[in-house]
Amino acid sequence: MKAPVPFGQFFPGDSPVHRLEPRAKMGLVAAYMVMLFTVDGFAGLAVAAGLAVLAVTVSSVPPRLVLRGVRAVSVILVFTLLAHGLRWNPATVTLVRIGPIGLDSQGALTGLFFAVRIVLLVIGTSLLTLTTSPVRLADALERLMRPLELLRFPAGEVAMMLTVALRFIPTTAEEAEKIVVAQVARGARFDRGGPLKRARAYVPVLVPLFVNLFRRADELATAMEARCYRGGTGRTRYAESRMTVIDQAALLLGASVMISVGMVL
Repeated sequence: MKAPVPFGQFFPGDSPVHRLEPRAKMGLVAAYMVMLFTVDGFAGLAVAAGLAVLAVTVSSVPPRLVLRGVRAVSVILVFTLLAHGLRWNPATVTLVRIGPIGLDSQGALTGLFFAVRIVLLVIGTSLLTLTTSPVRLADALERLMRPLELLRFPAGEVAMMLTVALRFIPTTAEEAEKIVVAQVARGARFDRGGPLKRARAYVPVLVPLFVNLFRRADELATAMEARCYRGGTGRTRYAESRMTVIDQAALLLGASVMISVGMVL
């Protein structure tokens, strides 16, 4: 039985999105974010959603993997909807009213707009990590930050830290899930009582989780020192990543279209 791919972890493939140079993908993701934060109507979000569906389809990544990130921010989505939609003693027409609290129709639309924006933002950014291996991602980050080395900025070290942090996200989630299952098997209950009692129930999960994280970090540091890692100075690469004409054209065309959509819609 094939193990599920945790959220944020690289999903191997040979699609056009996988083959695209990581710096080009980062530029397209940046342009996509600019488009999301510049559109001011549902028409612009519809175009952004269409582009996201197209990218997921071309990448051949299962949609369930992309949507895992949406489930992770479900609490933020609910809070966004309620924060914009609920009114105390509303003077406007409300959709639902419970005592002095009402759900304002215009506020609900505003909350829905921001919630959809968050969903599309999560889908666009998660597609970058799902289609780019950590090694290629670190190489691209280091190359993008290389001009800062003139100011004595440790581009290689920072790129490595970011890559390790991205790699530890799915590892941490998987480790936490295993600990929760083990605690439940020993009789622990996480679904009883109020919010404070439920939060206390997760203390036996957090302690071994942080212990395992520190142990993994120490083992990783020892392994890197054993392989003579001394930062980005003097490092060589087995495979040099270069932007081809196709990568440059995809970046220029995609970024131009998305920024134009953001300005128009």
